[in-house]
Amino acid sequence: MASTDLPQQVSGHARALDGTLLAYQHQGTGRPLVLLAGQANNHHWWDGIRADFHDTHSTLTLDWRGTGESGKPDVHYSTRGLAEDVIAVLDHLGIERADLYGTSMGGRVAQWVAARHPDRVRRLVLGCTSPGGPRATERDTAVRRSLAQADARAAREALTDLMYTPAWRSGHPGPYTTLGDPGMPPHARRRHLVASNEHDAWDALPLIGADTLVLHGVEDRLTPSANAPLLASRIPRARTHLFEGARHGYFEECRPQAGAIVSAFLAEPTT
Repeated sequence: MASTDLPQQVSGHARALDGTLLAYQHQGTGRPLVLLAGQANNHHWWDGIRADFHDTHSTLTLDWRGTGESGKPDVHYSTRGLAEDVIAVLDHLGIERADLYGTSMGGRVAQWVAARHPDRVRRLVLGCTSPGGPRATERDTAVRRSLAQADARAAREALTDLMYTPAWRSGHPGPYTTLGDPGMPPHARRRHLVASNEHDAWDALPLIGADTLVLHGVEDRLTPSANAPLLASRIPRARTHLFEGARHGYFEECRPQAGAIVSAFLAEPTT
């Protein structure tokens, strides 16, 4: 079945190479845009903005292994392996080529999809993410300590503050769908953390042939914005756009501007 022949709304499960069930959710009609969520999050990460793309695209999300309605094996997870999970979902749905938008850990995974399967990616958007490895700019120790607090409520408040500015939160009191999957088992949460921490795509980035847009909030302390020019310097056909004053969740806080920039990029003729 061709990608444009998919029903307007369909959900189900694909099977990964190791047999793990992978839940997916497809909405809309038109060229598929695959949306990849952040670490320890399921597809609800995109609830606030996915409809912004439905004038021109259908959107395809998935629940990462360990989250949502996907299987939760207690095995080693890696961004390379999660990239193969994305390909398994595309194969299951008969989607030969798609646009790809990954944020945070989803951006790490998207790097591998585009580098290892260049024929499957038409356009690539990388948001609030990092090349990983020793050349990346890491978050500072104060941020790490704030997220590792024993008090779960305090740690969640720290994460919320890293995602959004106080000014934006005052007008958008939540609930927020980007603070982690509450039903995720502890072993899977640890496996996601390891996958993000072990990510290093530096040597693979020059293999990405797709036109690429790198987006980042200037005030992002969770994944510092210094990683944006690092990515763009390694990807042959990349450009960057930074959102002044925005933190990790730029895609929601700067929604009108960010959505318009992504949509305009995806609409450009492919060179």
